[in-house]
Amino acid sequence: MNSREHFPSRPLTDCQFVLATDLDGTFLGGDDTERDAFYTWITTHRDKIGLIFVTGRDPEFITDMTRTTAVPRPDYVVGDVGTTIAAVSDDHSIEPIESLEGEIAQLWGDAHARVKAVLTDAPGLTLQQTPFRYRMSFDLDPATFDAGAIDRVQDLGLDVLISDNRFFDVLPRGISKGPSLKRLLAHLGLREDRTLVAGDTLNDLSMLALGLPAVAVGGSEPALIEKLRGRPHVHLADGIGVSGIAEAIDHHRLFTA
Repeated sequence: MNSREHFPSRPLTDCQFVLATDLDGTFLGGDDTERDAFYTWITTHRDKIGLIFVTGRDPEFITDMTRTTAVPRPDYVVGDVGTTIAAVSDDHSIEPIESLEGEIAQLWGDAHARVKAVLTDAPGLTLQQTPFRYRMSFDLDPATFDAGAIDRVQDLGLDVLISDNRFFDVLPRGISKGPSLKRLLAHLGLREDRTLVAGDTLNDLSMLALGLPAVAVGGSEPALIEKLRGRPHVHLADGIGVSGIAEAIDHHRLFTA
């Protein structure tokens, strides 16, 4: 149970570094022993480490997870594949930052109805039932998927993001994890060279390619690794999940005890 977790009230600008991390396969990756050790380390040094979740998960999932498990509560969340930018309160609830979400809402407009109209009965796509505010997400069956769906969405002035060959996300044009994280960092006045970005699939590419210290953890999607190979700011870790993040913290020399 994590509901009574407390960490010092401090501006993130006072931290040695900020970890901006994907969840599934990254911050939630690794075996139980590795995760427990890493979460304990984060909690012990919370006065020196800021934490931002940058994820496709929705706010309700994050609140429930951090209230009921040992996963540390983040300071901020870039959720819903970049369409939510929010602070996290002491009771673990997610509080959208309206000044940062205004453009996202404007770009999305009435897109729910328009996307449904062009993707109804699209082969290989099954609409996820979570009621996202500024995105639509589908499970993708690669055996039956018709790539014509991409053109139909783009003709609406929206973006498509396919990740892990399993997920088909429809997003406002120009919005994804990377641009939204960059907007949040600027809003908070955080140094980009002291922010470690961590991920494992193609929907993390936009943030891993920002030029900030970054890590693709062990077991990452091969297509992601190919796009990142040769970039000096990206550490391609051997360790799975949290072990890969820990490896990158040392590699980028971000923390001093």
